[in-house]
Amino acid sequence: MRILIADDDPQILRALRITLGSHGYDIRTAADGAEAIRAAAESHPDLVMLDLGMPQLDGIEVIEAIRGWSAVPILVVSGRTGSSDKVDALDAGADDYVTKPFAMDELLARIRALTRRAPGAAAAGSGDPVVSFGGVTVDLAAHQVIHDDDRTPVRLTPTEWKILELLVRNPGRLVTHQELLTEVWGTHRVKETGYLRLYIGQLRKKLEPVPSRPQHLVTEAGMGYRFVA
Repeated sequence: MRILIADDDPQILRALRITLGSHGYDIRTAADGAEAIRAAAESHPDLVMLDLGMPQLDGIEVIEAIRGWSAVPILVVSGRTGSSDKVDALDAGADDYVTKPFAMDELLARIRALTRRAPGAAAAGSGDPVVSFGGVTVDLAAHQVIHDDDRTPVRLTPTEWKILELLVRNPGRLVTHQELLTEVWGTHRVKETGYLRLYIGQLRKKLEPVPSRPQHLVTEAGMGYRFVA
């Protein structure tokens, strides 16, 4: 699998090239935003990993440029920890965001999660999978959630189902507030995150083993939610 890494820090580029290469990834690097766009167009990577603070073109501009012609998964790896930076990157089209310094195990897990849902991958969401977690099974084709112990259905409202389906179809990926609100309620509700908190809370009561300590419908503070199978 080909990964394009764009960062203006040569030490980070070298470390990631060596580490990810040892895990079987084919690595190409770029030292600035303009080079990143050229490399993405020429090499057609399976994943783009980029920093936000780069010369010539910053990370947001690179994301917007790539999104003009490609749906390749984009993982931002940046030292910027502010929620506004994260929201800007995700709104521009990034799929996930990791802050520096990062644990390599977490980075590898994020890569695996994003590439599972890349175009042509088995988990890209083109089919209707059956997913089990926390003592329940979600059958996307049948639009049904079943308790594993006694095979009784879990009753969800249409809105609860829409939210759950969007999360389950994107395992491991951060699904932003804006994406959820737009998909479920439309663009006129993109600022009303209170709706999401209410429905996520209801879903946790119905699906999480311990709703107050969710393990599967996980909050990413200030950004959105992530389904962890």
